[in-house]
Amino acid sequence: MPVEPEPSPWVFPSRAELAALPVLDDVEADVEADGDGRHDGSDLVAVGADLAPGTLLAAYRNGLFPMPEGRSIGWWSPAFRGVLRLDELHVSRSLRRAARDFEIRVDTAFDEVVAACADPRRPHGWIDGRIARAYGELHRLGWAHSVEAWRDGRLAGGLYGVAIGGLFAGESMFHRVTDASKVALLGLVEGLRSDPDGAAGRRLVDVQWATRHLCGLGVREIPRAGYLAALEDLLAVPVAALWERGHPGRAG
Repeated sequence: MPVEPEPSPWVFPSRAELAALPVLDDVEADVEADGDGRHDGSDLVAVGADLAPGTLLAAYRNGLFPMPEGRSIGWWSPAFRGVLRLDELHVSRSLRRAARDFEIRVDTAFDEVVAACADPRRPHGWIDGRIARAYGELHRLGWAHSVEAWRDGRLAGGLYGVAIGGLFAGESMFHRVTDASKVALLGLVEGLRSDPDGAAGRRLVDVQWATRHLCGLGVREIPRAGYLAALEDLLAVPVAALWERGHPGRAG
């Protein structure tokens, strides 16, 4: 079971306050498949605070996540949230075939996954040393997790995020081998689907913003108010067995 850290001294906007935010007109649509998706002018809702474990968990429980905003930390709540329901993942025949070549592991190389996601050569990079250290600490407390695609004994791709109740808040993903990040996402979803407590239908993967790449895998947008309304029930779902049993084996 994850360890609850010291509570944060910072106060974030409540879910009700966030749900009441207007959707502004200055929407930027990123047409690149691996870009950030569309950003509304109201997505950034606060700046400051810290990245202590208690602060991060308080933010996720209120529907926020951090990204650097200059020297400060910005706290984001997208007007259009990208989400993936477990029964809506689209798995093509080619992806199903590709999955046979990989082994899925959980939490065996968390720091390496974060470092790969933070590679400064990647476009749209935003993960700096502050973020990497903060999520490493959250991982060691049992809240942040990595799902990894391995091939021939080497880390080929993966993703990491934060699991609270029935919510998996995905932060970033990477690949060194074609389809490896998609296979990691497939491994995540299939691992959560196989939960013996029967709670799979009450779980949700949050991907922050929906890109064309992610929409092709079944991600869709929901309004900010709808996401925030769903949080209360999501957070009440028991911890997934996936985070306790570790290696789910091969996806697909």
